[in-house]
Amino acid sequence: MAKMLFIAMLVLVTFPANSSAQEQSYSDQVVFGIKAQAGARYDDVRMCVASPPGAKGGMALEISVFTEIGVTEQISVLVNVPLMRPILFAAAFKMLQFEPEVVLNFRHPQGGDVDIIVGPSLGIALHYGPDYKSGPSGEERGPSFWALGPRIGGYFGLDFKRPGKTFNFQLGLSPYVAPLFSVDDPDNHRGLVAGGTLDATFRFAK
Repeated sequence: MAKMLFIAMLVLVTFPANSSAQEQSYSDQVVFGIKAQAGARYDDVRMCVASPPGAKGGMALEISVFTEIGVTEQISVLVNVPLMRPILFAAAFKMLQFEPEVVLNFRHPQGGDVDIIVGPSLGIALHYGPDYKSGPSGEERGPSFWALGPRIGGYFGLDFKRPGKTFNFQLGLSPYVAPLFSVDDPDNHRGLVAGGTLDATFRFAK
């Protein structure tokens, strides 16, 4: 499904935009929203709570909140703050995985009810917990350490406009990479996180 969506977006972006005088203006618009993400990642640094000890990566799930600010009619800046993993991991596993990011979105109107959204993203990946060889608890659990690094990625999505409705809905893909480096760590953990998610985004205009 993700592959078909990506191909569809590439095809659509090759067509010229035919925005009319009635096209909604996004300049200076402030939008709040909720994003749900599901995907997978390669990770040779951090423990994955959904994978057995020694597995380098696994599933990637997140729920976050965001604010999107329009800069021009076609450009906006989105600040995304994850909530699910930081809260769940702290409460259940005594860990921290926190990856806030800023996305520069470029909107490509297609003259209908669907716009194409593309743009780069930049954030930071913060980790506190054991490495991927560790189990979640007991004798299997290894020592915890701090690690951080830049999170570099992008966004490719379709915005389904709903004039007069409470929210717009977007469906998109978010690939990313994040090199991680440990801090004050005797074992000097370092490595790479690389993955992608399928995103469902609900945008509520202010």
